[in-house]
Amino acid sequence: MKLSARIAAPVAALVLAGVTATACAPQTSDTSAKGDEKSGTLRVWLFQEVGNKPKEKVVNEAIAAFEKSHQGTEVKVEYIPVDTRAQRIKAAFNDPKSAPDLIEYGNSDTAGYVKDGGLADVTSEFGAWEEAKDTDPIAKQSVTVGDKVYGAPFFVGVRALYYRTDVFKELGIEPPKSQAELISTAKKVRKAKPDLYGLAVGGAYTYGAMPFIWSHGGEIAGETDGTYKSGINSEKARKGIEAYTSLFGDDNCPAAKCASMGGNATVTAFASGKAAMAIGGDFSHAAVEAGSVKGKYAVVPLPGVAPNSIAPAFAGGNNLGVLKSSSHRTLAVELMKSLTSKKTQAEMFDAMGFLPTYTDVLDNAAKKQPFVAPFVQTLGAGAKFVPASPAWGQIDASLVLPTMFQEIVSGRKDVARASDDAAKKMDAAFTDAG
Repeated sequence: MKLSARIAAPVAALVLAGVTATACAPQTSDTSAKGDEKSGTLRVWLFQEVGNKPKEKVVNEAIAAFEKSHQGTEVKVEYIPVDTRAQRIKAAFNDPKSAPDLIEYGNSDTAGYVKDGGLADVTSEFGAWEEAKDTDPIAKQSVTVGDKVYGAPFFVGVRALYYRTDVFKELGIEPPKSQAELISTAKKVRKAKPDLYGLAVGGAYTYGAMPFIWSHGGEIAGETDGTYKSGINSEKARKGIEAYTSLFGDDNCPAAKCASMGGNATVTAFASGKAAMAIGGDFSHAAVEAGSVKGKYAVVPLPGVAPNSIAPAFAGGNNLGVLKSSSHRTLAVELMKSLTSKKTQAEMFDAMGFLPTYTDVLDNAAKKQPFVAPFVQTLGAGAKFVPASPAWGQIDASLVLPTMFQEIVSGRKDVARASDDAAKKMDAAFTDAG
């Protein structure tokens, strides 16, 4: 199963599914490793998940097999908080002695990390790897900058619409088939059940808002000859911003409570029974299953503007990359291949619900678990990305888009002024990044 060809616009990196608040590391001096040791201790940094035990189990099994086949090698894994990863990885790029050999990173960080000289070029190893031949071309783009490969895809992530089947049945309503229906349905539920948010939305939920912008034909930014310019204040983008921000209010999700919410908070609201709908990822499935709505929800693709269409999704995911400073390059690459192998990705899907990046493994996952279908449909309909520029990390870390949404829903600025101000900040970041 291949992701949509519509995704295959020339980009240097995809973006992280569920991983935001990034920051680019500063320019570093040459931290290339001196030598390539064939034994010793390998240090690995992986992201700490909300429920991390299943991930640890899969990783531990893969590492045990790796250590058995690589005598004299020990692997030490540290799970680092997603929220502070930018600072940790920044420090690692600048201090090779304390740096790990292998890191997990959000694929929106690829371009920035490459520019900063932190990731090793593994083009030749990736090209010679038999399993890599089945990597979806779009997933491969997530580790590619220019014509060079800087890691291996770990999983792909996308968001869709979770909704309460019991609430919808009680009110006699069907899942919305257009964006206008989505908005009116959210407000209908809120009116009938004032204790619920119709659709949980967040002023800090950048990746939940982007489909509204894209479905109206807007873009976050445009690129010409390698130079990026913000598109967030175009007329089409503003229509999407207006649609998303119309969901903040007492008739759906009160701004006083929802303006500060991010993606995790909106999913938590749904899982805990406080919302009738939420925009959540395939990676949110475990958290929803663990909540009070277990057995009382379903998932459909997030509708677009036209009836029966699917809104362009934010295609995310994480990668694993070898640090340029590693003194165990060969071993680190072999470990990267082990942790991103077909076997490990299939097991990680079973344990965490992370979508595999191999076409055949993704096919098997969709057949095995019905909940995957809406997310695969969404990917197939066409996904979009943040700008493949090192500047995106700074734009994201500076909360440029959340600030814009919050200024609008609070009434401090109208859409035109807020989007113009956001565009200026984005363009300044693009200029600084070169």
